[in-house]
Amino acid sequence: MSDITAPGHAFVRTELVAPAPPPATSTGVVGWIWMRLFGGWLNTLLTVASLYLIWRIVPPVLDFLIFDAVWTGSSRDDCLAEQIGREVGACWPFIRAKFTQLVYGFYPWEEHWRVDLTFALGAALLVPLLIPRVPYKGLNAILFFGVYPFVAFFLLVGGKMSMFALGLTAATVELVLDGIAGMGALPVVGPLLTTIAYLLAIVTWPFRALLGALDWGPGPLWNDVILTGITACAVVWYVTRRSGAAERRRALLITLAAMLAIVLVIKALGADTGRLPYVETRAWGGLLVTLVVAVTGIVASLPLGIMLALGRRSRLPVVRFLSVVFIEFWRGVPLITVLFFATYMLPLFLPNNWSIDSLLRALVGVALFSAAYMAEVVRGGLQAIPRGQYEGAMALGLGYWRMMGLIVLPQALKLVIPGIVNTFIGLFKDTTLVLIVSIFDFLGQLRAAFADPNWSTPVTLFTGFAFAGLVYFAFCFGMSRYSLFIERRLNVQRR
Repeated sequence: MSDITAPGHAFVRTELVAPAPPPATSTGVVGWIWMRLFGGWLNTLLTVASLYLIWRIVPPVLDFLIFDAVWTGSSRDDCLAEQIGREVGACWPFIRAKFTQLVYGFYPWEEHWRVDLTFALGAALLVPLLIPRVPYKGLNAILFFGVYPFVAFFLLVGGKMSMFALGLTAATVELVLDGIAGMGALPVVGPLLTTIAYLLAIVTWPFRALLGALDWGPGPLWNDVILTGITACAVVWYVTRRSGAAERRRALLITLAAMLAIVLVIKALGADTGRLPYVETRAWGGLLVTLVVAVTGIVASLPLGIMLALGRRSRLPVVRFLSVVFIEFWRGVPLITVLFFATYMLPLFLPNNWSIDSLLRALVGVALFSAAYMAEVVRGGLQAIPRGQYEGAMALGLGYWRMMGLIVLPQALKLVIPGIVNTFIGLFKDTTLVLIVSIFDFLGQLRAAFADPNWSTPVTLFTGFAFAGLVYFAFCFGMSRYSLFIERRLNVQRR
């Protein structure tokens, strides 16, 4: 700016005025507190009321759980106020004394290593699968969804298990469909392919039963390996029918290599000789049952829900009608009724020589019940996809399944991540309902521990439920935070 002088003006500024700093009440910590907590009379009233509730709730809870709690002891006398001469909070020695029962239930003490190994393998496969930067996601998903369920089943149940043969089929089918056949997007279609692989493996059951009845072949386990291996090769051959000869040979070689690997694992664990003692599911309990029911329901409900959602939107009247009937039936029945019917009523309709494990019946009921709710969540995501996405996929020459697996489902599932995780969290908390059918989950074992007269104190009940609340909160809060992380990572519109 140039100097300007005029009559009657003593001074005219020749440079811009430096900007003044913002008010202290609008920046920094003070500004954040003022704008968010005291920005208006309503916010101020809510802040004061919230502070009052925190002051009334948090200090007593901390006193009970930490400051007034008893941390060491060997009996109820150590948790009685008249014995130690002060106010008593939580009785943590009770949790320490019952911790093994709360985790393993009545699982044999000498076989606890099998449960620990199952938990360790699950964590070792799940954690890398949840971390986006860890490589080899396809192989990791195949191992977790296709092989780990059978390994876990064998470790927990024991005996002469032939589940590895079924795991072979699941793993090879996923590998071929995702990698060699070019399906892609294994995190989306992997569980669905696993379900299909399980069904393909079950198809061989009559042949295995026939060979066992005729006492033909090297043995029941190896008959399973051979027959399911043949099934896997047939599936691979069919899926790669449009591929080149080199890709087909590669697919078959991978299938045979997977079969050989499974056989070596069977031999290493002694599954063919039945070295692992059989443990019936009635001896299971505690956190083991809670995780088995929750993980099985979560893993099974998502692919089933996707199939039901696609079926409800199908143009085939029969498929659409059956999907609608299935969804509306299971959504209209309480989970308690499902568990009660599966445990006590279903055996009345079966032949006398048929026996289905009670835990298996509960797992099937929970999976079907959750799948119906998951189907509606997924259907909401499918309805949010614009018609142009379908038309663009068809213009590229993609078939129905490739269009869904590569274009539509990834977008739909991204939109309904909150609903999916909300269903998972609800399912995890609903596992406590299995107690009504005499399956002692984590909360059931805790209630059974209250009956021990050696730990009968006025604070035992509150201590136990406080510990259970912390455990359930840790799992549910972890799922919620991971859901938020995935939402932020996939929210490409705001980048």
